[in-house]
Amino acid sequence: MRAVLARTAVLAGAFAAGAVAAHVATIPHLLRLTTDLQRSRERILASREEERRRLRHDLHDGLGPTLASLAMSLDAARITLACEPEQMDPLLSDVRDRIAIVVGEIRDLAHGLRPPALDDLGLVTAIQSFAEGCCERVEVRFDGDPLGLPAAVEVAAYRIVQEALTNIRLHAPGSTALVLLTRDVELHVLVADTGPGLPEVARNGGRPKSRRGLAAMKEWAAELGGGCAVTSRAGGGTIVTAHLPLAFAETVAGYHRPSTGERPLKPAPRVARPAERRRRSRS
Repeated sequence: MRAVLARTAVLAGAFAAGAVAAHVATIPHLLRLTTDLQRSRERILASREEERRRLRHDLHDGLGPTLASLAMSLDAARITLACEPEQMDPLLSDVRDRIAIVVGEIRDLAHGLRPPALDDLGLVTAIQSFAEGCCERVEVRFDGDPLGLPAAVEVAAYRIVQEALTNIRLHAPGSTALVLLTRDVELHVLVADTGPGLPEVARNGGRPKSRRGLAAMKEWAAELGGGCAVTSRAGGGTIVTAHLPLAFAETVAGYHRPSTGERPLKPAPRVARPAERRRRSRS
């Protein structure tokens, strides 16, 4: 009996020692994952703050002064109308041209926040439209229901596919490509082409010369708690894969509204009630 207990104690000690050793061995790996996650989060926050800073600069230092200048021009036009009405035409023409510039600036700001093609066409048709002329032939497929996707997922998927197709247009225009989107609890994105693939330095684990596009795709996926990878096939061709969690995206601030592929309806103008009209007329 003592021998059995001793043997059991030895086995239990060995098992405990093995468990401790296994746990200790995983600590460096967990530390690396934690560090990588922290760095990724810091990059995402820095990128988002930089985008906000750029938007504030464009609004405060660009659009704001332009609108103030237009207001001054309209005041000058009003004075001119009273004193020299024959001089109104060049003034109004100048104001109109500057308003057209402001409209273009506002459109550019809106396009930077969300690609307009998503609201005009929907995700699948927007990708098909962008893919035209990208290479010899592009097939775009969506497995599942494309309606009701969180807007953040739509934007991330579209930008990842857009970046991948742009790389195909630049580096493999004679190839064929497949864009496959699959929906379950996540939206899975795959863009594969038959081109030459990644540069040799990237295949061997090194860093390719142009990393901005690849880093951007990974950041767009990471912002939603997903991931993105770019690899090469043995027979040639590049494969971009990404997974974008749907549940996580629904909680991302600023992206609650899913797109239906149609422009949002403008609210009807508010009609003042008779009592309000009487108050306004008195004031």
